[in-house]
Amino acid sequence: MNNVVETIKNHRSIRQYLDKDIPTEIVDEIVKAAQAMPNSINGQQTSVIVIRDKEKKAKLAELVGNQEYVAKAPVFLVFVMDFYRTYLAGEKTSFKQVIHEDIEGVEAGSVDVGIALGASIIAAESFGLGIVPIGGIRKNPDEVIELLGLPKYTFPMVGLVLGYPVDESHQKPRVPFNSFRHEEIYATKVVEESIDAYDKQMSEYLKDIGRSEQETNWSTFTSKIYQSVYYPKVKPAMDKQGFKTK
Repeated sequence: MNNVVETIKNHRSIRQYLDKDIPTEIVDEIVKAAQAMPNSINGQQTSVIVIRDKEKKAKLAELVGNQEYVAKAPVFLVFVMDFYRTYLAGEKTSFKQVIHEDIEGVEAGSVDVGIALGASIIAAESFGLGIVPIGGIRKNPDEVIELLGLPKYTFPMVGLVLGYPVDESHQKPRVPFNSFRHEEIYATKVVEESIDAYDKQMSEYLKDIGRSEQETNWSTFTSKIYQSVYYPKVKPAMDKQGFKTK
């Protein structure tokens, strides 16, 4: 197996970091890896904001749900779905942009951000950095938008913490591979039959790492969260930014 694939497969989330700065040239290489990724129609509807300022990181740590490692890590990246740039192109050419007013635009922009995030994770880990994505950037989007000076037709989609690991954390098990990789059609029965086995595996994993009291298994953990819209401020904030999901 080649080194790139091994780096990807060795991924784990890291939340404890050394008090050690990350050189600008390494951060730039990570962001350049994100920029190099494919994107819809070459619209390049992703921007990345690099944050080192301690006060701003502390405020963001609060806004994303009091996740203190956002403040403690040396660098925090915010991945922005950016249709402001393409809007400016439309203003220049007199072709009015409307894609942001349909869910297709939101989906295209979300996919592009996800691709860029994945590349950044792989690049960061190849430099020996630890990372953890922060979906909580959407918890209080109005405040984040104001703090980062985001213009209309942009939206903060996800954050990424970067830092040198204190140690290597445990690697969380994934669902059985045969329920992830499907051949020709979706293997409904395989997925249905995999849930119990994965719940058992996750229960054992959580017990091993001392978190069995906080979580019991995958089904219980995810269903408790997904019984509600856990970031209800997203839709009204996106409306304010000019995005529609009709």
